[in-house]
Amino acid sequence: MSRIGKKPVDLPSGVTASVSGQTVEVKGPKGTRSFTATDDVTLTVADDAVKVEPRGKSKRARQQWGMSRTQIQNLVTGVTDGFKKELEINGVGYRAQMQGNVLKLNLGYSHDVDFTVPEGVTVTAPKPTIIIVEGADQQQVGQVAANIREWRKPEPYKGKGIKYVDEYIFRKEGKR
Repeated sequence: MSRIGKKPVDLPSGVTASVSGQTVEVKGPKGTRSFTATDDVTLTVADDAVKVEPRGKSKRARQQWGMSRTQIQNLVTGVTDGFKKELEINGVGYRAQMQGNVLKLNLGYSHDVDFTVPEGVTVTAPKPTIIIVEGADQQQVGQVAANIREWRKPEPYKGKGIKYVDEYIFRKEGKR
């Protein structure tokens, strides 16, 4: 039995949810997000909460129960607080700056890297060595942060590159 699925998803003030068929649409201060659940679960909205119930006792129905509840919780979190990833740039001469909708990165290549920010995500560079990616969609925020990090992954000897702020880089000892 799913411990996560049992708990209803509470809707804070200012957030509304509507269910039509297997699709949940959540509206809040940061926008509108929707999720389409599989036919293995039943979705209902009552008393400022969204409840997810499994249809049947199959293994797949129980798996979808907890996963669907978590996806709906992420929708509510996205439209209220949003999601945020912070990246840190380490290396001599490595820096980032925003120019309109383009993130310009100096990463030691012979050319500057121009990263165009997609719709629904905001990228800021408060310092030349810090990049903050924010948005209402958790998956999209994580993907944009991963795409930026992909340009220069941190290397294990000096730690140069783009890393997440909370990421630990396992350091190797160089030649002796």
